[in-house]
Amino acid sequence: MRIKLNTNKQKVDAFNLQELLVVMLIIGVFLLIALPNLMPNVTKAKSLEAQIQLKYIYNNQTSHRYLYSKYTFDLYELDFEAPKTVRNNGTSNYTYEITTANNTSFKARATAITDFDGDGIFNVWEIDENGTPKQITKD
Repeated sequence: MRIKLNTNKQKVDAFNLQELLVVMLIIGVFLLIALPNLMPNVTKAKSLEAQIQLKYIYNNQTSHRYLYSKYTFDLYELDFEAPKTVRNNGTSNYTYEITTANNTSFKARATAITDFDGDGIFNVWEIDENGTPKQITKD
């Protein structure tokens, strides 16, 4: 009995390793060029968290003042529970505190715990009895 081997090898069109590495290198260079331009947008998007939470504190402070004729230092009295930070396996990038409160005014602050652009400056937002969040320290 004789076995006949098929010696016809068919070639399959495909990319080789060098071609794939060159494409990956080009994509990496484009990312390195684009990343610094995108960082302000990342910071802006993450700062929305602080603005939303500060508006919530403002609304609760306003309600508290209508009920008790004064603002409060206690976030618990405002039914505000700060979201878990990224340091505590949460999603929040800010810590929240009320820095001043009396019968006629208050000031609440959101301080970033993450340096968004790696320059050593942490973002800080504040809100007062007027209800407009203001960026105190820009990251």
